[in-house]
Amino acid sequence: MEFIPSPATLLAYTGAILLLALTPGPDMTLWLSRSMRDGRAVGLATLAGTNLGIAIHTLLVAFGIAALIVASPTAFLVLKTGGAAYLAWLAYGALRYGSSISISGDKAPKVSISGALLNGLWVNLLNPKIIIFFMTFLPQFVSASDPHVAGKLVFLGLWSIPVALPVGLAVVFAAHSLSDWLRSNRKVLRGLDYTIAGVFSLFAVKILMTQAR
Repeated sequence: MEFIPSPATLLAYTGAILLLALTPGPDMTLWLSRSMRDGRAVGLATLAGTNLGIAIHTLLVAFGIAALIVASPTAFLVLKTGGAAYLAWLAYGALRYGSSISISGDKAPKVSISGALLNGLWVNLLNPKIIIFFMTFLPQFVSASDPHVAGKLVFLGLWSIPVALPVGLAVVFAAHSLSDWLRSNRKVLRGLDYTIAGVFSLFAVKILMTQAR
């Protein structure tokens, strides 16, 4: 098929995606926090939301819309400000309604499956670093003169989802399995809340400092 890269290119791309999937980021932090606080189903829904965001980013890059966003200072500022604000809100939520509170049965609001999916989607879509990554990383595996370049970009972007999925599933299932032990170790659990909030805050600052070029 014309839109599938050569075996050598696909192998190199797959290896790069696996390495990147193992690198902690806002998506992974969100999978971890949702799984520990609200259970496996919510963690899986969050994972599905971030993967939906990857699919959308792929289409944006393949059809050139992302280039317009990065080229517009105003659009880029709005995007990164919104993303940083959303991550800051998640950090506040981890402290105000952290895992130790919700597991002990207090007033922490439960996240619905649809709400978790949307959380994952927005964290992914509102991260301009992901747009820049896709714009700079994906084109390295295609030729600009290839008449099927758009199709190959779409294929590569979507291929990254099943390649990285085992890492996401491992995070969700490991976090859920640890929840029983953590119920009897509230100080450790609360420490994780602060860690998660700190990671979200760090990524919010990094997003604000992201430059389009």
